[in-house]
Amino acid sequence: MSRLEKKKPARCTDLPLNNADICSKLNILRQLLKSCYGPTGRLKQIHNNVGGQVVTTSTSSVLLSALTSSEPFINLIRTSIINHISRFNDCGLFAGILCMSLIEKAQLSCLRKDVCQKVNKSLLDLCTSYLQQEDCACKVKMDFNSSHCLIRLAQSVISSKPACVLREAEIIHVSRLTVQGFLLTVPCDNSGVVRLGRIITVPVEGLPVMDSDIFPGLLLETPDLPIHQTGPLHAVPLRTIIFSASLAGDLTELGEGTIEVHRGADVEAQILKQLLRIGDQVVKDEVNLFMCQKVIHPVLQQYLRDHHITVIERLGINLLEPVIHLTGAQPVATLHTIPPNAYGKIKEITIKQFGAKTMLHLHPTEEAAICTLIPCHRNETMLNELKVACEKAEHVLRLTLRDPFALFGGGCFETHLAAYIRHKSKTTGLDAASMFGCTQTEYLLAVEGFCRSLESVTAALEHDGGSSIIDLTHAHHWTLPTDTASDEMDPNLSRCRCGAVKHCKELKWSFLNTKYTEFSASAVSGEADVLDSFTAKVNGLQVAVETANLALDVQYIIQDTN
Repeated sequence: MSRLEKKKPARCTDLPLNNADICSKLNILRQLLKSCYGPTGRLKQIHNNVGGQVVTTSTSSVLLSALTSSEPFINLIRTSIINHISRFNDCGLFAGILCMSLIEKAQLSCLRKDVCQKVNKSLLDLCTSYLQQEDCACKVKMDFNSSHCLIRLAQSVISSKPACVLREAEIIHVSRLTVQGFLLTVPCDNSGVVRLGRIITVPVEGLPVMDSDIFPGLLLETPDLPIHQTGPLHAVPLRTIIFSASLAGDLTELGEGTIEVHRGADVEAQILKQLLRIGDQVVKDEVNLFMCQKVIHPVLQQYLRDHHITVIERLGINLLEPVIHLTGAQPVATLHTIPPNAYGKIKEITIKQFGAKTMLHLHPTEEAAICTLIPCHRNETMLNELKVACEKAEHVLRLTLRDPFALFGGGCFETHLAAYIRHKSKTTGLDAASMFGCTQTEYLLAVEGFCRSLESVTAALEHDGGSSIIDLTHAHHWTLPTDTASDEMDPNLSRCRCGAVKHCKELKWSFLNTKYTEFSASAVSGEADVLDSFTAKVNGLQVAVETANLALDVQYIIQDTN
């Protein structure tokens, strides 16, 4: 008992946003996220101070998962953004930068916290309502009759990950593969409820990016296969079976309960005998492909191969569902009998070679909506980032099936939305101020803080010393190179950052985050080259505002120090 430490009292921090240490950490996190934002964002190397792998990334999901903080207030914001990323797989940096900018602007405005919270919530409702309108001037209708719009959306996601280190031709190639894979996972002839398929990603290190490819069906790594064997192993519809139970012959795999063993009985021999009975049955039932989620006993493996059955073990839990979907087989979880409906089928098996990897290619008999993406890159760091980028792009494409829209990218969405809010708030300022219990001046000050927060996200795209400006007609975002004088402005502008607006002499300009006369932003007729996910960005906007309001409402932090 003398060794027990006396329990320490909990640490209580009141008004965390008035705490200099917490505000300093919040500012560091905001600057960190801003520096990673966009296609020219700076990379970060993260290393745990107790050892482990060094992570090089600018992707929000990897970055925020690798970062840790002992400060509960910081973890509140970090966890909220991670939760958004886990659901939508995109716009994590947007949500984080906007959230912390809203907190900062509320602190600098010296307005009452409840006024900032009410105005933020009201403006969020205004933004959401505007974005749902048919005539919204900052969203684009997705055309599923052409892959062009889908490729531009995928290209915007992949090009925003600089740690992939891709050339323009490589970005286009990977974007097309991602769109092709997405289209393969959407069933064409199914009636009733549509069940989407899956893209299985198998990264290959050491090959150039242009060697990346996509295949209908499944590619499974099988290092034991002979490399010299090419062409189809079997070229007729093949009968398959899948075991989810271990076939290694271990007693621990027989399940819970009491096992009675007679004196002198050889348990291992009895289990092996039962495994070979399974082998006899699958040979009798003319099975061609034998797969197991776990380990297969070497004797059973040799027995099956002697009867010309292709054996695949250690599928793992992640590949079990796609294999079931592809073959139509029902996994067997017992070592006793195999039910008749357990068998499935595939069209054929071929061997593919990618660098040092030998893979079995399982071809579906029908449209199975399962495909395999093989991303290739020169080293592990770039390959890991490319794999994450492809997964995010595929998820963003899936979101378009629910909301068939995209938003202008390159910061044009944020500047347009800020101009729209300023215009609407100017006409409703007096009525809104009385509703929120503040003066019109206070209301407009809170509105300006919200708009400046949106524009600060746009400004975060510039990392090379250039100037961000907006046109006073469409409210789109433009970038001037470093050290450009005002009289040289026009020759340096050709298109806005999203590519939808061309430069013309009639356009007037204003530098970002400077005061300009409010105006009604007009729609554009041109096609945007840079697009953002509609669903992910709208949810990111909601998460940013709600998390900022929650952070502004925190009065005390009580932390157990034991």
